Amino acid sequence: MRHIAIVGSGPAGYYTAEAAVKKWGEDVRVDVFDRLPVPYGLIRTGVAPDHQSIKAVSKRYEKVALTDNVRFVGNVAVGTDVTVKELQDLYDAIVFATGAPHDRQLDIEGADLENVIGSAAFVGWYNGHPQFADLDPNLAGRNAVVIGMGNVALDVARILSKERCEFEGSDIVSHALEELCGSNIETVTILGRRGPHQIMMTPKELGELMHLDRASPHVDAADLPPVDDDAILEPGLRKSVTLLRDFAAIPESIHGEKRIAIEFDFFASPVSLRGTGGKVSEIEVERTKVEAGRAISTGETYTIPADLVVSCIGYRSSPIDGVPFDERAGRFPNDEGRILPGLYCVGWAKRGPSGTIGTNRPDGYAVIDVVEQDIGPGGRKRGREGFDELATSRGIDVVTFRDWQKIEQAEEAAARHGSPREKFVDVESMIAARDN
Repeated sequence: MRHIAIVGSGPAGYYTAEAAVKKWGEDVRVDVFDRLPVPYGLIRTGVAPDHQSIKAVSKRYEKVALTDNVRFVGNVAVGTDVTVKELQDLYDAIVFATGAPHDRQLDIEGADLENVIGSAAFVGWYNGHPQFADLDPNLAGRNAVVIGMGNVALDVARILSKERCEFEGSDIVSHALEELCGSNIETVTILGRRGPHQIMMTPKELGELMHLDRASPHVDAADLPPVDDDAILEPGLRKSVTLLRDFAAIPESIHGEKRIAIEFDFFASPVSLRGTGGKVSEIEVERTKVEAGRAISTGETYTIPADLVVSCIGYRSSPIDGVPFDERAGRFPNDEGRILPGLYCVGWAKRGPSGTIGTNRPDGYAVIDVVEQDIGPGGRKRGREGFDELATSRGIDVVTFRDWQKIEQAEEAAARHGSPREKFVDVESMIAARDN
């Protein structure tokens, strides 16, 4: 019998569990650990609350979680409640599927000013992550700046721009909904160091900006390259750039009917943040030009008013005691998923924050192939029986998948009209719902 511990219950974790079950059937026991009492990681607290069709992939993970040889071990922090060495003594292999939950730092002057927020924190706030539920961003100002040219930047800009009725059917948490609907924001500037041909935004997400009730997207036609240059782009990016061209063609009369302007500011690199009374009020930007795909400084600078700044410039994984970590890359150093004998990684913890949710499926299957090469039939470790004894001796309050289903039912019962659920935003409430 092989005993596998997976640390992290997001897409990478459950795809890896699925792969293990498909490969070994009844000859494997998989324990999926998470520091929170609730599963699904990025699906629950990273995917935008108005993208419920994407969140529906959790039903696939639920099917895996309910198999007899896979177990969810929630409310257990690996590295704190139990050490990596202790897990190594109990399991044939440990696979880290911890994602990349921390923001890459905005390394410019003024980044520590009030109301300068990383996207992990801001997205976690409106998605109800317990770590960020008390963030309380100040939305009283008129000007928001979103730094980044990927889908996360689009999510943040869209969420900042929506009317209350446009959140119908979403699972945005109520405290964030109330703050957003009382916002005074009139301009959301999306700031990117490079140009339209270098964006990382996908057509579906870009296209949503065309259908907002109170906001419209603005693109300066002068920032767009000649139309013929689009021919060299891969099809998805070509569609995205075509949408930017559509934005540039929107008549001023249409813009005038909307309360919020979503401004795309290309060829613009943030230099410093300035503020009064410790709170951000403007951002200094340097104009760039693109050469061989890279942003090159021109020396020309200007300022943009900024009452709120959300930095969407990438993510980093979490170091864990007892596991090598590449600080520069922000992930675990590995060779095809191998970190050290018995230690593996998958998903963003392996390759950094790249790819879609679906990218994690082949990644999970590939790492299980590597594990099979290394551990053979297993059978030398105690696995979950040994962990249960350890947890009991320490008084660790493990949350099972059945427990999670009780939490989920309570969230669904508490949902406001038109919402699928009202998430608990603190661990204590989750545990109370389980025990109710």
